[in-house]
Amino acid sequence: MTNSTLQASREWWSQRWLELLDSYRFKKRLERARNYARQGNVLSIEFKGAKVLARVQGSEAEPYKVSLSLDPFSQEQWTYIIETMSQRAIFAAKLLAGEMPQNIEEVFTANGLSLFPFTLSDVHSKCSCPDKANPCKHIGAVYYQLGDRFSEDPFVLFQLRGSTKEQIISDLRTLRSARVVETSDATSTLQNETSDIQQSNASQDSIKIDSFWQYNEPLESSLVVIAPSNSETILDFLGAIPLAKEEENTINLTSGDVVRNYLDKVYKDVSQKAILAAMKVGDS
Repeated sequence: MTNSTLQASREWWSQRWLELLDSYRFKKRLERARNYARQGNVLSIEFKGAKVLARVQGSEAEPYKVSLSLDPFSQEQWTYIIETMSQRAIFAAKLLAGEMPQNIEEVFTANGLSLFPFTLSDVHSKCSCPDKANPCKHIGAVYYQLGDRFSEDPFVLFQLRGSTKEQIISDLRTLRSARVVETSDATSTLQNETSDIQQSNASQDSIKIDSFWQYNEPLESSLVVIAPSNSETILDFLGAIPLAKEEENTINLTSGDVVRNYLDKVYKDVSQKAILAAMKVGDS
């Protein structure tokens, strides 16, 4: 597998880690470090808290001891980081699924931090070999191996910053569950308040039969007109209702349609007459 193929097969966060090492100007040393990583010279890698401890086989019989670490975030900083993660459902979902969100750096920059080191000087490393250069090929080999570890488990990168996978997942689940409960409580409260308002409105709007026809406000005498009643009803004014199909254009109409059309015509006619009557009163 070529370098370009190997790089393309890695996850983006692993490539981001390796790009920092690839910026090192001593290319021959990096090539030797890459060969060490490929040929199995890194005998073991283990974590002791946020520090990486490794054994790398060099030219001597005894393997060299390598240590590597980043500046860990404080517990308070991690609290803010997890809180910010929990606010973005996609971040929480991907991390709980073991994936690294594409724009995870936004979470850290929002809290004034950076997940990835800016320069190699931000990576604290030490090797027991006699080479005074840093990184030496043994440190470089461990660096490359960590890139592969990151591809397999993105939480290894978080561990270098001082928080374990178990702790992050536990805190995320706790916060996400709390948010669901808060949302549920808020919804329940809103529903209760809405129900109370509806009941109040219903109580206010309910018709009181005993006093429905009463009007207790003073009346303006000039607006009150007393007229004698007569025996005529609305039916007398409407006249005969045509239920029969009297015309050819009513062949497809039901009796109900005929009545509706008739009443519509009568109502329009009454409205026009009322307007005319009002105008005449105004002119007098």
